[in-house]
Amino acid sequence: MDAQGTASKEMKAYYDRMGERSLAPLWEVLKGLVPKEPVTKAVPHVWEYENVRPFVMEAGQRITAKEAERRVLILENPGLKGQSRVTPTLYAGLQLILPGEVAPSHRHTQSALRFVIEGSGAYTAVDGEKTIMQEGDFVITPPWTWHDHGNDSDQPMVWMDGLDVPIVAFFEASFAESYPEDTQPLSRPVGDSLARYGMGLLPEGYERQALSSPVFNYPYTRTREALETMRRTEDWDPVHGLRLQYVNPVDGSWAMPTIGTFMQLLPKGFSGAQYRATDATVFSAVEGRGRIVFDGVSLEWGPRDVFVAPGWTHYRLEADEDAVVFSFSDRPVQEKLGLWREDRGNQPTKS
Repeated sequence: MDAQGTASKEMKAYYDRMGERSLAPLWEVLKGLVPKEPVTKAVPHVWEYENVRPFVMEAGQRITAKEAERRVLILENPGLKGQSRVTPTLYAGLQLILPGEVAPSHRHTQSALRFVIEGSGAYTAVDGEKTIMQEGDFVITPPWTWHDHGNDSDQPMVWMDGLDVPIVAFFEASFAESYPEDTQPLSRPVGDSLARYGMGLLPEGYERQALSSPVFNYPYTRTREALETMRRTEDWDPVHGLRLQYVNPVDGSWAMPTIGTFMQLLPKGFSGAQYRATDATVFSAVEGRGRIVFDGVSLEWGPRDVFVAPGWTHYRLEADEDAVVFSFSDRPVQEKLGLWREDRGNQPTKS
């Protein structure tokens, strides 16, 4: 055996001996542990609602909301098969509530959002307050709050759930509990939180109870009106068009502690500049049609479609007609940890 072969054999024996002591050589894995740029297994994808909806409705024929506890079809990123993830850090799914049904009350340490895709008149109740949901509404369920859903209308209701399930799992900090009854008792009238906290005012003596916004339903009608007001006065951002961030009225921070949410308006003919950021982003189209263009990949989207842009992947948005698009990502977590970066075609900038 030559000197090189002897050295290799000795190195392997060295590795084997250290392995017996639960040790491993960093130099063998350093480039994979600390890559020069982010590497993701998530891939661009669009869930076209007209193709997905039949499966959602069939679920309503096969299992009740009570039997399922949450009758949801997971939006699973094709690059993350079997992981129940739409991005590496977030979960998303489409939930169906049929007329007369109730999804039983429970609570968990995960933060959840609801973005209404189809229907109007169903409700969600959170910690003693009920809100009636309409298409385009953004609704928050803060961590460890009792919540149940029901549908008193005569039409099916579908919304997108977005949760920080993978983030909580990473910290091994998941707790969950079922309420003794299907529904929780109500202690406040419908619309109470919006009336108290959604007018740029806070009740005297207000004490912050949680990191999430005290407003738990941001109605689409208000958001849409705000976008139209911006259209008359603001300059169009070359990447995002006109974009509004949902905020906590207490301090102007993110509405949710782990999930950042936006609504944006893209005018007819909009062709956005190329962009990438470290936060993988999930989009849901409310109005209009367009496409998201990656390197060599163009995905068409229309009303109620959901699509995803992986982190640190170049993309740009185009609109064939006036379009309104909701989006969410893990940006608040990345910002808090000093990790978030964006690239607008020049040097990456850090928050």
